[in-house]
Order: sequence, then C-alpha cells, then structure tokens
Amino acid sequence: MHRIIEHFLLQSNLQYTPDQRLVFQSNRTRLIEQQNAIPQTTRKILTALTTTILSCSSFLVAIQPAKAAVGPYCQFAPEEVERKEKLLAASLANKQTKPEYDAIVQKHTEMLQLCRSQTWPEEQAIWLRLYPCDITSGSIDHVLDRIVNLGYSKIHLEVFYDSQVLLPPGDNPTPWTPVVRSPDADNVDLLEQAIDKAHQRGLKLYAWLFTMNFGYTYAQLPDRQEALARDGSGQNSLTYVDDRAQAFIDPYSEQAQADYYNLVQAVLKRQPDGILFDYIRYPRGVGGRSYVHSVKDLWIYGQSSLNALYNRASNQKGLALIKKYIDKGNLTTQDIEIIDRQHPKESQAKWQGSRNLHDSKANVSSRQQQLKQDLWFFSVAHAAQGVIDFLSSAAKPAQDRGIPAGAVFFPDANRLVGRAGFDSRLQAWDKFPTDLEWHPMAYAICESKSYCITDQVKSVLNTAADNTTVIPALAGAWGQVYRQHLPLETQMEALRKATPEINAVSHFSYAWQEPDLDRQRKSCNFL
Repeated sequence: MHRIIEHFLLQSNLQYTPDQRLVFQSNRTRLIEQQNAIPQTTRKILTALTTTILSCSSFLVAIQPAKAAVGPYCQFAPEEVERKEKLLAASLANKQTKPEYDAIVQKHTEMLQLCRSQTWPEEQAIWLRLYPCDITSGSIDHVLDRIVNLGYSKIHLEVFYDSQVLLPPGDNPTPWTPVVRSPDADNVDLLEQAIDKAHQRGLKLYAWLFTMNFGYTYAQLPDRQEALARDGSGQNSLTYVDDRAQAFIDPYSEQAQADYYNLVQAVLKRQPDGILFDYIRYPRGVGGRSYVHSVKDLWIYGQSSLNALYNRASNQKGLALIKKYIDKGNLTTQDIEIIDRQHPKESQAKWQGSRNLHDSKANVSSRQQQLKQDLWFFSVAHAAQGVIDFLSSAAKPAQDRGIPAGAVFFPDANRLVGRAGFDSRLQAWDKFPTDLEWHPMAYAICESKSYCITDQVKSVLNTAADNTTVIPALAGAWGQVYRQHLPLETQMEALRKATPEINAVSHFSYAWQEPDLDRQRKSCNFL
C-alpha cells in the first residue's frame, strides 16, 4: 500500500538441396556401373539393396517438412491449406479417410514448429472465441487448422466473458451461464476439447478470462448486489459504460473473491498451458468520465471496500477524518476543528502510508489543504490496491500448480490526468506482480507509422523487472488496414526493429483475421 501511495504521489530439417540430389544421383550411377565387376548373385542382392535404400530415401524426402510450403510469418501455402481442408471434410463424411487427415495435421505441426524455431518471434499467439455452434463435429478442428495455417503457435482462448463461461452445463460450479446451453449438450466440454485438439497440433492453449468485469447477468442476481463496485452516488457500473453490459465488482468483496476462485479452479481442472487475466481494472467512462478527480468518482463505495478503507486508519482521529472525507467528498476547516475536539489526546491523524504532517497545532487552513490532498491520494491508492490484490489472489491457484499466469492491461491505463486526476480505470500495472507474464495491449491507432505502438511497448519494457516476461498484444489483420489499425506486417516489422529482445507476440483476434469464416462458424456453417 505504501508503494501504491508513493506511485500516485510521484507519478532440424532433413530436406535435400539441388546439390545434394546431384551428388546422390551421381553415387547411384557409380553403384550401377560397379555392379558389372561383381558375380551375378551378389549383383542381384546389391541391386535390391540399392533400390531399397533409394526408395527409403525418397520416402524420407516426401514426409519431411517442405520449407517451400511455408511462407513469410510461417503462413502456409494455399495448396497446403486447401488439401488439409478437403481431407477434413472427407474424414467427417467417411471415417476411413481420417488417417490421411491425421497425417497432414501431423505434417503441418512439424512444419510450423520448424518454421517458428527459425522465425521471429519464436512464439506467436492469437486471441480466439468459441461459439455454441462449435459443438458441431469438426468445427474446432477446422478453426485450429486455420490458426496453424496462419502461422500461430499459441491460442488465448476466451473462457469467461460477457457473463458466460466455457464450461459444460453439467459441470459448472459458477453463477455464470455456460456458453453451450443445448438440452442434449449437458456434458459437452468445449474447453477440454479445445485443449486436447490444440495439443494434437503442437499448439499451446492459455485460458483467457475477464477478471473484475463479472457481466450484466451477475449484476441482476439478488444475492450478489453487495459484491458490486459502487461510486459515491451508490450506482454500479452498468449505467457508467455505454454498452450497459459491464458490471464491475468490488475487489474487496469476499463474495466476489469466492465466486472467482471457484471459476479459476474449474478452468485449471482442464489443465490449460496457462491462464490470462483481463479487465483487471475499473470501468472507463466516456468524455469527462474517463478520468477521476474527486473521491466520489472512485469505485470504493461498496461496503467491503469501505470497511477495508476504514481499517487502514491507525488511530481514531485518522478514522474520523477518513469517514468525513469519504462521506462528504470534501473536508472543511470546521470538520477538522470538530474532530480535533473529539480526539484531544491524538495530536496527529494517522492512517496507512500517512506522512505524519497533520499536527493539530498547525494552522487549520494549511492543514485543511494538506489533509485533503493526502486523503485524495490515499483513497486512490486504496482503490488501485484492491485491483492488485484481486489479481494476485486470482493468479495464486495457477501459480501453486506451476501453471503460468499473466496480466492483460492497457499501457496508458495508469496515467495521470492534469495535476491530480487519474485515468478512471486505475490500472496500476507497473505495480502488478513481477512473477506474472505481462501482456500489454499495444492497441494505439497510428496514422501511418507504428511509432505510437512501439512506444507503448517500450514504456512497459522500461518498467518491467528483469524477471518479468513481456508479451505485447497487437490489434489488426494481415495485409490490410482493419478498423484503423495498421496491417500486422507493418506493426510486426516495427516491433522487431524497435524491441528485438521481445520474442513472443499475440494478435487480436482470430475473428479479425478471418471475419467471414468466423461468422460462418458462429452460424454452424464452418465448411
């Protein structure tokens, strides 16, 4: 907590080359010529042996990854993509053809692994959402094949979002609705299927979860009202964000902590390769509501948060001043004089992180300004500390199992606005645990160059500890400007030049890469 207050105060390839083939053919010719000098029986044995060796060598060449079939950024050639897609369709119609499909899946797995080991970045991930229609046989295979085709070696699979969880209806120990709700799909586990099928293709799969944004339906539950974050007017976040679907919780709420713990445990039971926490923040409003400059703007008025805030007081005078400031949103000289008289034995008001500058012997007017400033930064630090503590608690079950955990954040979400205002998200990512992976969303919109994107990544690298892995997330699509974001090729090349120490990148999102195919999958028409 002291550090947070200070922060807000200060601000192996076996392919044959043409030369190798020429040498090989020359050796074959010499072998045949030498047969004339040997007895006929021995010659027959040698001929058979030579033929066998040549056949085996040809077979090895055929099954080895063909480097020519993998293009820039490890994307597969159209003929490879088309062949695999046809074999998948055939295997769904006739199970006898499945071995051929499995063979090309394995071949492409090896091709991708070889290419990624020789190409920057070594790890390239994509963000993916599955739909109810993905229970259709072959649908997950199809989307994962497409992801391999695009050169990705890792998936960030959305598991908790918009009040939904990617858990089977028959095994869902959470208050959220399962993504799949078909009457005959009670035991369909899309998360488990996706993990298994990803591993068959040599892909890592991280579970990607919303964190403090519990969603609209959670906010409608009568027995969860006390778990919601509230501002100084007593409102929750549903009316604060334009889409009216984002319900942020009070990170100090034991109910919210227990609900999220059960969710994380259910996800980890499926054994993903890692887990990522998103929405580790408070909501961001529009216009003037995108920053906070008054204590009434802070989402600390849930009862759990208030209790935790009051418990940070170190003496009775400190507690009285905190309560008065929080209740009124201000502190007058009269308030201070009254509290001085109520606690005559305490010369100073004290609370966690206070600077012991509030001696009652000092001029009350000067004390008022100092107390208001200190209580403001103290309140902001309390709000930010709740986010950090909730993240640490959420990540602990994964870390206890040795499963990597990561934090997803906006590089500009901890900015100072003016002299004493802050971004309303209060995402103090620079104080996030250093043993987590850091996934900065470098989504800045640049006019023509990628400087604004690389600057965001550099700011994170300059802040991160030496032991912290930084994996930037870029937004866009290959080969085109998409939703004002520069082509991924442009962004990737700029990032490689500016931050060569980065060796893992992710792209948001699969739906942006292949929007037509994603819509088809969503409507159960994937092939």
